[in-house]
Amino acid sequence: MDKPSLTYPFDDLPAPGTTRVIAPGIKWLQMPLPFALDHINLYLLEDGDGWVLVDTGIRGDKTRDFWLRIFDKELDGKPITRVIATHMHPDHLGQAGWLCRHFNAPLLMSRTEYFYARTFSNENARVLPPEAILFYERGGIPEPILAEIKARGWGGFSNNVEPMPVGYHRLIDDQVLTIGGRQWRVVTGSGHSPEHVCLYCDELDVLISGDQVLPRITSNVSVNANEPEEDPLSYWLDSHHKFLALLPDTAFVLPSHNRPFYGLHARLLYLIDHHEDRMLACEEKCVTPQTAHDLLPVMFSRALDSFQIMLALGECIAHLHCLMGRGRLERFLDEEGRYRYRSIDPSLAQRAHPEQHEGPDVAPLMV
Repeated sequence: MDKPSLTYPFDDLPAPGTTRVIAPGIKWLQMPLPFALDHINLYLLEDGDGWVLVDTGIRGDKTRDFWLRIFDKELDGKPITRVIATHMHPDHLGQAGWLCRHFNAPLLMSRTEYFYARTFSNENARVLPPEAILFYERGGIPEPILAEIKARGWGGFSNNVEPMPVGYHRLIDDQVLTIGGRQWRVVTGSGHSPEHVCLYCDELDVLISGDQVLPRITSNVSVNANEPEEDPLSYWLDSHHKFLALLPDTAFVLPSHNRPFYGLHARLLYLIDHHEDRMLACEEKCVTPQTAHDLLPVMFSRALDSFQIMLALGECIAHLHCLMGRGRLERFLDEEGRYRYRSIDPSLAQRAHPEQHEGPDVAPLMV
């Protein structure tokens, strides 16, 4: 499965604290992140005597200092009048509370994302709760790695997000926002987060895709201890098919990570195929019952530390739950209290190796 050839019209990146105009009325900026994925793209949409901001960067003095430079140099003397968060993750929402208070601007989000964020931002526990320990134990994580996860603790969300505004303006799928005299349609997706907001402007043929469509990396789609029986990968795949049907291939895509690009449909199809391929590989491995931890080398070729294993386990389980929903795997508890997954679909061999199950070539009848 070859990666699609995408087109990137901009080679150089905006330095932190600066912006770059990339479409009429749209400025692109980046903020640093303290992770391996070291940046996030944010977008300012000109709106008459103000700006509408899409996503905010993570909480912290470094991000705030860059924002102060933006205020002084890049806003043309106009305030931010609305703050849109595509979804609840801290790199997108982290500075929203501070920005909204600074400009007395409303926060716009989908309902599910807002209340998830409010819930997690109030989570003050630092000890890994029993439900999370059980989740990782049933996933098959060995005790030495689990000990490292326990030592790391719980509740990191609140450290990376400014106190949330107590109110918000709800965004709903297919809702239309008028920004700068242009109409932007809300298109929601799910899987990476529960009700992720993207924005599409038909006049500009521009899609602000957040983390729903990224050009070079695949967004994390995971099950976690908060909803241990969830099936987010099914939602993710459904969302990609929805985007294929609703949005034109010509759209200029403004993602939250990497560079803006053209090639929306090719990227969506690749992402669908990528996850289908990973599920098929897991299904083949599960001819002999496996734990989710056993399957990590099938899903990920690189070595993983304990933090990465924690994230990777959730993504692996998402693939397994999708297969269970399709009736291709069954799950049972083994004698050590770990979930094991076993392939049960009799069509597996034919789907995995169709070339071995093709019938003989037969010449067509001449009539």
